[in-house]
Amino acid sequence: MNGPYETAAVRPIDVDGQSFIIHPLDQIPDARRLPISLRILLENVLRRLGHTPAGDAMARRIVRAGLAGKPGEEIEFMPSRVLFQDFTGVPVFVDFAAMRDAARDRGADPSRVNPQIPCVLVVDHSVTADISSCADAARENARIEAGRNAERFAFLKWASSSFENVRIVPPGVGICHQLNIERFCDVVMTSQGEGDLPELYFDSLVGTDSHTPTANGMGVLGWGVGGIEAEAAALGQPITMTVPPVIGVRLTGELGPGVTAMDVALTFAETLRGVGVVGSLVECFGDGVASLSVTQRATIANMSPEYGCTATLFPPDERVLEQMDVFGREHGVRAVAEAYLDAQGILGYDPEDVVYARVIDVDLSAVKPSLAGPSRPHDRVDIGNLKGRFRDTLASHGRNPGEAFSAHLRDGDAKVAHGAIAIAAITSCTTATDPAMMLAAGLVARRACELGCVARPWVKRIFAPGSHATTDILARAGLIEPLASLGFSVCGWGCMSCIGNSGPVLPGMHEIAADCELASVLSGNRNFEGRISPDVVQNYLCAPALVVAYALAGTVDIDLETDPVCDGASGPVYLRDLLPSVQELDRLYRDVVTPDVYAAGEDGLFSGSEAWTGLQAPEGEAFVWDDASTYVRRPPYFDDVKRLGAQGITGARALVSLGDFITTDHISPAGAIPGDSPAADYLRSHGVADADFNSFGSRRGNHEVMMRGTFANVRLQNLLVPGVAGGWTRDLVTGERTSIFDAAMSARSAQIPLIVLAGRMYGSGSSRDWAAKGPALLGVRAVIAESFERIHRSNLIGMGIIPLEFVEGESAASLGLDGEEAFDIEPVDFSAGLPSPSYALVHARKRDGSVIDFSVRVRVDTPTEGLYLHHGGILPHVLDALIN
Repeated sequence: MNGPYETAAVRPIDVDGQSFIIHPLDQIPDARRLPISLRILLENVLRRLGHTPAGDAMARRIVRAGLAGKPGEEIEFMPSRVLFQDFTGVPVFVDFAAMRDAARDRGADPSRVNPQIPCVLVVDHSVTADISSCADAARENARIEAGRNAERFAFLKWASSSFENVRIVPPGVGICHQLNIERFCDVVMTSQGEGDLPELYFDSLVGTDSHTPTANGMGVLGWGVGGIEAEAAALGQPITMTVPPVIGVRLTGELGPGVTAMDVALTFAETLRGVGVVGSLVECFGDGVASLSVTQRATIANMSPEYGCTATLFPPDERVLEQMDVFGREHGVRAVAEAYLDAQGILGYDPEDVVYARVIDVDLSAVKPSLAGPSRPHDRVDIGNLKGRFRDTLASHGRNPGEAFSAHLRDGDAKVAHGAIAIAAITSCTTATDPAMMLAAGLVARRACELGCVARPWVKRIFAPGSHATTDILARAGLIEPLASLGFSVCGWGCMSCIGNSGPVLPGMHEIAADCELASVLSGNRNFEGRISPDVVQNYLCAPALVVAYALAGTVDIDLETDPVCDGASGPVYLRDLLPSVQELDRLYRDVVTPDVYAAGEDGLFSGSEAWTGLQAPEGEAFVWDDASTYVRRPPYFDDVKRLGAQGITGARALVSLGDFITTDHISPAGAIPGDSPAADYLRSHGVADADFNSFGSRRGNHEVMMRGTFANVRLQNLLVPGVAGGWTRDLVTGERTSIFDAAMSARSAQIPLIVLAGRMYGSGSSRDWAAKGPALLGVRAVIAESFERIHRSNLIGMGIIPLEFVEGESAASLGLDGEEAFDIEPVDFSAGLPSPSYALVHARKRDGSVIDFSVRVRVDTPTEGLYLHHGGILPHVLDALIN
C-alpha cells in the first residue's frame, strides 16, 4: 500500500475467438475489498491515467477512502457516455452549435467541435396530456406537441445529422430512462484503444435528468448531473468529484403476494431518507437481490434522488446477463459482458468481504403495498392508513372532510368531496420500466370490466407508457382494451404527469379547485406541491394497479383494505376482488415478455413519426440561426470571454445580497412564465401572445428568455430590498428599485462588474445549468458566500464565475457589509491550474469612503477547474483545446 501502484498493466482476454485487452483490477492491492461501485471508478482511473503520478494518486484515494468507509479526496471520472432529455439537452446542443460558430470565427474548421463520447438525447419531456381517455389521444397529443415545439425539434434534427457521436430519439418513442435500460445499457463497453487490440471497460454514464440512476438496476453505474457537467463530459472533460462513501443495503427475504417494485422503492425512500444517505452511493447485496428482477431493481434505483443518494447500484450478475437476452442484445454483446465481468471478479463476488461505510438491512418480506404523499416521495403510507393521512393533511389546511361540492361535468353534475381524485395517471419513469406492474394494472382493469365497474367521471385518466415495448406487451396480453374501457387509453409515450405535463383537469373540477381539496394518484416518482397540476393539492404515488383502483373509487378519502372500491354490476367490489394472483401474473409474464417484443419495439427507434420526418431542418456544419426564433438563439458565451487572471476585478457591485440556503430553484428560471415579468415583456416584443408563452423549460434554448428569469423566483429574499420578495434589487446607477434583469443591464451599460453575496450552502438543491449560466449572462463575475453546494460550485466555475468563500467564522454580516459597497478583488493566477494565491484579498469601499479589507478562500479545488477559469469557462477552454 505504501509503494507506487503498477497501474499501467493491461491483460488480454479472449471472447469467442476475438482478443481484447482489459485494465485488471487485481493489479491494485485490496481492490477486491472495495464496493463494486468504487471498483468501477477505480478501473476508470486505471484505464485513463495509467501509471502516472495523477493516476497513482487517484487510485490511492479511491482505495484509501473505500477501505476507511469514509468520504475521500478529489478524483476525476470520465463516463462512458452521456444521456440527455430534451428540456435539459436542447441548451447543451445550442452551446455546441455556438462553439462551432466561434471556431469558424477564429478561422478553424467548425466540424472539429463534436462530442468526444457517445451521446443520446431522447425527446420525452415535451408531450402533454391535453387529450385523454379516447382512441385518438396519442395521435392528437403528438400533433399538439409537434406544433408547440417545431423550432426546438428542427434544431434537434439538425444536431442529429450534424454532430458526430450523437443520436437523437424523436418524440413519441419513450422516456430516456426506460429506453436506456432497454436499448442503450450494454453493461460493458468496447472501444479501440491506443494499441492493436480493442479495450473492454465498464459501461457508465451521466445524464441531464435526476433519475438517470435507473440504469443502476441494470448494473450500470450512472447518475444525474447539471447541464454544464454533462457538456464537459460530452466534450471529453472528466467530472471532478470526491470519492463518495458507499452504503451497503443488505436485502433479505422475498416480496409477498401483491407487493410490487413500487412498494419497495417507496420503502427505500422512507427508510434511507430516514437514516441519511445524501451524497453517498448505495449498493445492494444479499440473498434478497437475486429474488428481484432487473426491471424491479431499475424501479428501485430510479427513486434514488428521492432518498438523496447519488445512485443505487445493483451490481451486475447472472440475472442482468439473462435480461440482456430478453432485451434482445446480440449474442456478442452478452458474451463480452460476461467474460469481462468474470475477469474483473464481479460475477460471484463475496459481498461479505466488502467494506461499506455502513450497512442497512431491508427485509423484502416485510414490505407492504404502499402509497407516498401527499407531497413528498419518502412519506410512505400503508393503503389502510391513506384515509388518515389524507384527513390529517386536510385538517392542517383548515378543512373538514365530507363537505360536498357540485362539479359540472360533460355528462351531468356530480357531487364530490374533499379528496376527490382529479387526476389518475399511469405515467412513466418509476413503474413503466417493470412489465410485471404494467401487466398487473391491465389485469385489474380487465377484472373491473368483467365485474361491471366504471371509473368515476370526474377523474382525468392518463396512460403514458415508457416505451412501445410496454404497449406491445400489454397488447399481446389482451389488456389494452380493458384499460381503454376504463378511460386509460394510451395518450402518448413520454413523461407527462411525472413532470407535471398532465394538461388541464376536467373543466368542472377546475371550477371547484379553489374550494374543494383535490387529489391525484400517479405511478411516477415525484409528487411535490403544485407539480402534478396547479389545481391539485394532495398527490400520492403508487403502483399502476392501485392507480386503476383509485380511479374507480374516485377519492383518496377511503380505506381500500376494508371499504369497497366501487359498486359493480352485482354489488360492492373490493380491492381483493380486482388484484391478480401471483400465479396468474407469473404465467402471463412468461407468455408475453419475450425478446421478440423488445426487438419489435426497437423498430424505428431513431426514425420518428411523420411529423418529425416532415420537419425542415437546416443543413451544414454550422447552424443557421433564425433571428425571429423565440425558442432557439445563439448564446453569447464566446463573444466577450472574461478571464479573471491577472486583471482581478475592480469596482464590482453586488447585484443581490442573499441569506443562507439559496437553492438553484431560487436562481434558475423554472415553471410558467409570469405575465408581469421581463421574460414576458421580451416575448410580447417578439410577437408572442400570452397564451403561447409556454414554460421556461421549453425555452431553455433561448438565453434571452432565461437570463430574464434568473433570480426571479417569487420567494427570493434579496437583502438589498428588504421586505420585498421576488426578483427585485436596486439599480446600481440610479439607486431605484427595479427588476434584477434591468439592474444588470443598467450595470452593463455603465461597465460595472457584478458579484453576488450569499450565506451558507449557496446553490443547494437540484443542480441546474441555468443557475450558473443565467448569472454569467447577467454579468456576475464572482460569488462570495459562506459555503457552496458542490455541484453548483463546479457549475459556476464552468461558466467562468469564480467562487470565493468567507474564511471560517466570517460572513457579510460579521464584516459589516450591507451590499452597497464597491468591491475590488485582487488578482488570482490560474495559469498553472490551482489558484495562486489560494486566498484573495478583497477591498470593500463603503459610500463614506471607509474600506473593509478581508480575505476569501478561492474555492477552485483542482487544476482542471483552475484551467477552466483561466480560459474564461469550460466552453472557451474546450474550444481552445479542440481547435489549437
